[in-house]
Amino acid sequence: MSDYAPVEGYETVSVYRQGGAMKLELSRPEQRNALNTRMRLDLLAAVRAAAAADDVRAVLITGAGPAFSSGADLKEPRELTSDGHPDVYSVLTEHYHPIITGIREMPKPVVAAVPGAAAGIGLSLALACDLVLAAESAYFLLAFVNIGLVPDGGSSALVPARVGFGRAAELAMLGERLGARKALDWGLINQVWPDSELSARAEQLCARLAQGPTGSYAGTKRQLNRWLYQNLGAQLEFEAQVQQERAGSADFAEGVLAFASKREPRFTGR
Repeated sequence: MSDYAPVEGYETVSVYRQGGAMKLELSRPEQRNALNTRMRLDLLAAVRAAAAADDVRAVLITGAGPAFSSGADLKEPRELTSDGHPDVYSVLTEHYHPIITGIREMPKPVVAAVPGAAAGIGLSLALACDLVLAAESAYFLLAFVNIGLVPDGGSSALVPARVGFGRAAELAMLGERLGARKALDWGLINQVWPDSELSARAEQLCARLAQGPTGSYAGTKRQLNRWLYQNLGAQLEFEAQVQQERAGSADFAEGVLAFASKREPRFTGR
């Protein structure tokens, strides 16, 4: 049984504490923790609260049920721009980008525990964390290309920083699942555990980090961010611009329709 005790949380994000360790659990298991507006706002608030709390010294992010996060909730009605296209730019810049940068800039270690799918923005969320643990049944997917979009949420920076250009291009352009064991071999993640052990292992690691030299961890994050992610803000902005272009494409409209209809998309390149 977990030693992490529930504390007051949010509608779609549950919060647990064990001493200086805090666990944030995405809690829309029936939707495979797809991020809708409510969850984006809840997660952003939870990340900011964890970063600001002096008595929180390490953070664990995971998902309830069989998935970490299947990505953005494509079934949620979308706000439109003045030209009638989905306003993905505002969603990215106002919600997702502060979550990703909030994790990267948090002056304490953040661990991701991935029990199943980490797809689309869900993959970005996992890779924004400092250490990534996964269940043997977990998989990772840059799903954007499958609906005619491009990587966003920082994934065009976070993925190649871990696995290099060649493997990042493969994940982004082929849109195929990468199993946990192969992800470990590639260097995308840090540890793989049997499904039944993942939660306990991740909680133990977070508790260990919470008892460690917090200032040392914070300094290490600053060093890695300076070397690898110094231009992350500019890349996030560029991703959002390109994604907004794609949101007006015929291929994106077809990709979403095919997803909803559970059929293969028929892309035209437009």
